[in-house]
Amino acid sequence: MSAHCQLTGRVPGFGNAISHSHRRTPRRFDPNIQRKRYWLPSEGRHVRLRLSTKGIRTVDTIGIEAAVARIRARGEKV
Repeated sequence: MSAHCQLTGRVPGFGNAISHSHRRTPRRFDPNIQRKRYWLPSEGRHVRLRLSTKGIRTVDTIGIEAAVARIRARGEKV
């Protein structure tokens, strides 16, 4: 799945767009996914992550080492 956050697991939501005449058509609410590159000191290399904006703030709070540990615990490759 392309529009998902590697850290928080956020995925698109689905719902309806409602027009002025109140007709409903399917639509998709995509999370705000950004590609971000971080330096991983323990491995001596950069890692490129696909994170939502909330995921980026989480990395700022807990640090990149803990964030990569969480991603790997979910079974994703980094």
